[in-house]
Amino acid sequence: MTSTAHTNDSLFARAQLTTPGGVNSPVRAFRSVGGSPRFIARAEGPYFWDVEGRRYIDYIGSWGPAIVGHAHPTVVEAVQQAALRGLSFGAPTEGEILMAEEICKLVPSIEQVRLVSSGTEATMSALRLARGATGRDKIIKFEGCYHGHADSLLVKAGSGLLTFGNPTSAGVPADFVKHTLVLDYNNSEQLEEAFRTSGDEIACVIVEPVAGNMNLVRGNAEFLHTMRRLCTKHGAILIFDEVMSGFRVALGGAQALYGITPDLTALGKVIGGGLPVAAFGGRADIMAHLAPLGAVYQAGTLSGNPIAVAAGLTTLKLIQEPGFYTALSARTAQLAQGLTAAAQSAGVAFCADAIGGMFGLYFADSIPNSFATVMQGDKERFNRFFHLMLDAGVYLAPSAFEAGFVSAQHDEAIINTTIALASAAFARN
Repeated sequence: MTSTAHTNDSLFARAQLTTPGGVNSPVRAFRSVGGSPRFIARAEGPYFWDVEGRRYIDYIGSWGPAIVGHAHPTVVEAVQQAALRGLSFGAPTEGEILMAEEICKLVPSIEQVRLVSSGTEATMSALRLARGATGRDKIIKFEGCYHGHADSLLVKAGSGLLTFGNPTSAGVPADFVKHTLVLDYNNSEQLEEAFRTSGDEIACVIVEPVAGNMNLVRGNAEFLHTMRRLCTKHGAILIFDEVMSGFRVALGGAQALYGITPDLTALGKVIGGGLPVAAFGGRADIMAHLAPLGAVYQAGTLSGNPIAVAAGLTTLKLIQEPGFYTALSARTAQLAQGLTAAAQSAGVAFCADAIGGMFGLYFADSIPNSFATVMQGDKERFNRFFHLMLDAGVYLAPSAFEAGFVSAQHDEAIINTTIALASAAFARN
């Protein structure tokens, strides 16, 4: 029930008294777009409702996991049944085996998998495993790719070719990132030069094959295939961070679309179905370096939590229904194409891209292919558009640098409604 004490503004003011910035993940604070964040009371299908009772068409989907829609009855039932058996055991369950078997079946590059609780934990552990397996220290990441908030991955963007980065977060010693090499996304020439210079010192390359944290930016085929070839040649481990793209862009992830076999893969979001599950896995000979078999230590009290596994395993079953990805991709493409046409009619410099159930919106003349080109977009115009859409009942990512997500519950009528509302917003923007 809504009361005057429970408005978005009042809750935000109250939250800031006990929580830094009033939120538990920075983008939620609306600092990028301004205004007060919406405090969500409930969600169902393609919608959620804030504490003031306002309904929104939701295009963040819990930042990706809600691929079958919010509160899907089959997922909810699975969670309820699992909860009746106990919330957490700190001991193995059959559900963990079933989840591992399903992931290995759906992602052929993964021969063995370890379940964890967050995407950061997955990428951090994959990195440690790569270093432990190769005995090397240096890693390559790419400007604009976010791999969680592990210390060695929080490196300032734009460090440039063969320049080791500085921490982009306070509290991270320079020594933690001195072995992290930051290159330009989609730049094969820089990759070639990096391996020519330091190939026998590089433990791994970690990349989002479809980036989603500098807005949606696709890795091009040449770039990703060059990466695979160079890692093979120099004995480095190729890590695909598919925490966001895994089961979002295709059933087998981006690696299935590109036909590339990484050595290790990090997964998250969709595999938890809205609850905290993530995973990393890959070649069995590399995974054998993990404790208790090997010397690379990784552990987690809540890893493979039975409630979270029930939600994730049920979601993985639902997305294998015939035609699921065909319909999801068609709806997402319809949204991107409709928004682009609406903007053009209003004379607004704008374009959009879509792949699987992910999309990107850019207030620019062309779809970006790197962090630098993303940064050339009109951020202020995005911010105005965001608030116009929010006021109209459409919840987009509260940042010009985040991808959006469509669920199986966003039907043609909902997409058309969104496009019509966007048309009005473009006309006022």
